[in-house]
Amino acid sequence: MKKKLIVMVLAVVMVITLCACKGNTPKEPTDPTTNPDGSGEPTYGGELIVGIQTDLEASLDPHVSSSSAGTREILFNVFEGLVKPDSDGNLIPAIAESYVVNDQADEYTFTLREGVLFHNGNPVTVGDVVYSLSRAAGLDTGTPLVSDVAGIASVEAVDDKTVVVKLASPDTEFLAHVTTAIIPEGLDHNTEIVGTGPFKLTSRKVQESVVLEKFEDYWGEPAYLDKVTLKLIDSAETLVMSLKSGAIDMAGHLISSQISELDNMNVLEGSSNAVQAMYLNNAFEPFQDVRVRQALCYGIDKQAILDLAFDGHGSLLGSSMFPAFGKYFMEELTNYYEYDPNKAKELLKEAGYDGTLEFTITVPSSYQQHVDTAQVIVEQLKAIGVTAEINQVEWATWYDETYKGRNFEATIISFDSHGVAASDLLARFQSAHGKNMINFNSAAYDAKYQEAVSTTDDAAQTAAFKECERILTEEAANVYIQDVASFVALGKGFGGYEFYPLYVCDFAKIYKIAE
Repeated sequence: MKKKLIVMVLAVVMVITLCACKGNTPKEPTDPTTNPDGSGEPTYGGELIVGIQTDLEASLDPHVSSSSAGTREILFNVFEGLVKPDSDGNLIPAIAESYVVNDQADEYTFTLREGVLFHNGNPVTVGDVVYSLSRAAGLDTGTPLVSDVAGIASVEAVDDKTVVVKLASPDTEFLAHVTTAIIPEGLDHNTEIVGTGPFKLTSRKVQESVVLEKFEDYWGEPAYLDKVTLKLIDSAETLVMSLKSGAIDMAGHLISSQISELDNMNVLEGSSNAVQAMYLNNAFEPFQDVRVRQALCYGIDKQAILDLAFDGHGSLLGSSMFPAFGKYFMEELTNYYEYDPNKAKELLKEAGYDGTLEFTITVPSSYQQHVDTAQVIVEQLKAIGVTAEINQVEWATWYDETYKGRNFEATIISFDSHGVAASDLLARFQSAHGKNMINFNSAAYDAKYQEAVSTTDDAAQTAAFKECERILTEEAANVYIQDVASFVALGKGFGGYEFYPLYVCDFAKIYKIAE
């Protein structure tokens, strides 16, 4: 993209203002498909110490704590559903060894796997499955805990190995939602963290650490490591120092400005598999006007953001879908709004905001990639007469006030997919959806989304989901930016890390390399 004079000026400004100092050249990423040092064999045993930048949510009840990507990433290793995703994005049997879907896609029959144990040693029964799915769907309370399974009408055990789930309406994507954790009945799930995964959670010190230990009676392929300790390090600078000193063995979700210093580590490059955007509260008066939202889309140079804040790493986006979901990703929407400051100023003038638009961008301070993005955007918006201020807050404050309370004007964050269904990314923008934090309200979107989830024709469903993406873009629901490049630093004595097309880290596959 041809750079404008403003970008040249901005580059000078941002070299000074970006809080993450850049190295001259990013460290060349290691090929994640091989052992990090190209040699050695995996061994069983040992401990991995991982630095994490945000603490887990207060509750580790898997049916309650599913909104935080960081929490889900860790609990992926502790809990399992009837099926689970693999590193290629395929749904594979887990607690259920097989399943059958009827022609109408409104009845799913699951046959449970023999010999699956909970971490407390008790076997998983059909009663536990009925309890878990009924609880998540809110069948007894009327209030679903997991929105993905809110369409369940009934769950019934027909014998000691078989469970039938009936839906209120057809849903060909429902299988992707039974990754919902199966948990034992009769426990306090806020305090008793009991799953069936390859690791069990053995201790947690709030604002300090979490310890996972290998579950010796796991039904599947056992974990290599005996123990994974996750230490909270909420300072980006301290995290890098800890990696350099060897105090920790691994950290994920790093950005390009951090990896250039890590000569003692192997660095793997993947993508966040998430949609980073400046999310706009459509209930905030200026953003109720589509012309204002469109003006912001024209007034932000996405490529300059990648170049200035991310050393060119990342994949540009134009709607709420990322490239790993190849079936649904629409490349043609990426440059729907070409950078055009003059067009942006015209739209703002038409809407009555000729140099008068002001708003605040709330950003969780522990996510350096979002802070850096906000800093570039603030400078870019000056060129179209818009004044934006950054309000950095702690993650817990962002989650409670911005995400849940919807008390914000704009925010920069990445929304990931916690499964392998298009609805994971698109459901939240329905007008009445509980996770519609931006208060987007479009009858056309609501109708098209319902069309997508109701049809049993794959081609028709794909087309409908793509139309949902197009509506989000055309109505400028948000200012879509990128799927942020995600770097993982892993100690040279470890191997086996695999990227998934969703926001998880599979600790069971990581191993120490034999000396």
